[in-house]
Amino acid sequence: MNARTRTLIAAALVLGIASGPAVAHAAPAPAPAPAPVSSTRVAPEIPTPPDAAALEKAITGLGPEHRDATAALVRVGGRSGTWQGSSGVADVRTGREALEQGRFRAGSVTKTFTSAVVLQLAAEGSVDLDRPVQEYLPGLLPATFKPVSVRQLLNYTSGIQPADGPGDSFAEAYAHRFDVEDPRALIANAVAKGPEFDPGTRQHYLNIDYTILGVLIEKVTGTSYEKALATRIFKPLGLRHTSLPGPGQTRIPGPHNRGYQAVPQADGGRTLVDVTEWGSSREWAAGDLISTTADLERFTTALFAGRLVPKAQLEEMFTVPAVADFTTGAPAELTAGMKRFVLPDGTVAWGKTGGRHGYNTAIGGTRDLSRTLVYSVNSTDAKGQDMNKVAFDIVMAAFAR
Repeated sequence: MNARTRTLIAAALVLGIASGPAVAHAAPAPAPAPAPVSSTRVAPEIPTPPDAAALEKAITGLGPEHRDATAALVRVGGRSGTWQGSSGVADVRTGREALEQGRFRAGSVTKTFTSAVVLQLAAEGSVDLDRPVQEYLPGLLPATFKPVSVRQLLNYTSGIQPADGPGDSFAEAYAHRFDVEDPRALIANAVAKGPEFDPGTRQHYLNIDYTILGVLIEKVTGTSYEKALATRIFKPLGLRHTSLPGPGQTRIPGPHNRGYQAVPQADGGRTLVDVTEWGSSREWAAGDLISTTADLERFTTALFAGRLVPKAQLEEMFTVPAVADFTTGAPAELTAGMKRFVLPDGTVAWGKTGGRHGYNTAIGGTRDLSRTLVYSVNSTDAKGQDMNKVAFDIVMAAFAR
């Protein structure tokens, strides 16, 4: 498959990513679990076990000399079988083998957690998705804004512009990596620009919607955003290796694989800059999460199965608004905290990707849970415009029939 074809397919998926010592290994794929006994037997969307050979090939050879990634952690699950694998190095200086249970920055996968809490509050009657956020948070938006519903924040149709950042280049972001940002200050900066479009008329994927939802969670629950997620998701699901760092915390707690950004040099070569330590207060409720593939797999399964968000509210995560994308003009694809993507063979999957410097992450699966996927790829250009080739190969192998 040539690069252009891969780029076109990756755009449709939007899943967003001699070498040193590398290891790839898999758990034997069990036979498909028997279908539940019922009067109406529904065939699984993906009936075959994961393709172990294709998955191993997708993550083979990772390390400091690899063009796209220094490590990868992968878990494929579901009713049709399981597979686990890891490859690459935990640290390019020592060549230590990648830690399969290592923690990593999950980036915008955080939005799925934030959305789940808001939908829980909706199920409890504490939040009305159709009610303007201005009524919950008086004074947050100036009078120049028309009513913006909670649902429009969840599905990125609010029309609120992004807050100003340190710049678009890696050098600018790196220089400000330890800055501590206040969520309300970011919101004030964003709304001072006025609306980008009328609420509910376009979809524009931006962090600012989820920053506001983080403030909403705090107002409605009377506790911090971090405590709300710990109480409502981390503890009930037993996500013992998942956390949200405090405003000044720049390190990843516990064992982890270090992240790197490839920086081009004048001689045509590149230098791998260690980006493991990085503040994340700017991302907060939109991208602050630290987790493991095992914890994210558990979260994904519980979410899709309706054990975390009641069925009526869960539909918000599988409902795409009938509007156009603000940037491309194409039909919207994002939902409340997730995204619909269609594979080349027509398989429909749902999930969320995340990108923080040094780390590309994804969670997702078919709605019937016949196939789930969680990966963390230590991409050397995690914020790049194109999908990471290793991540692309993982997705294609994981969902192969």
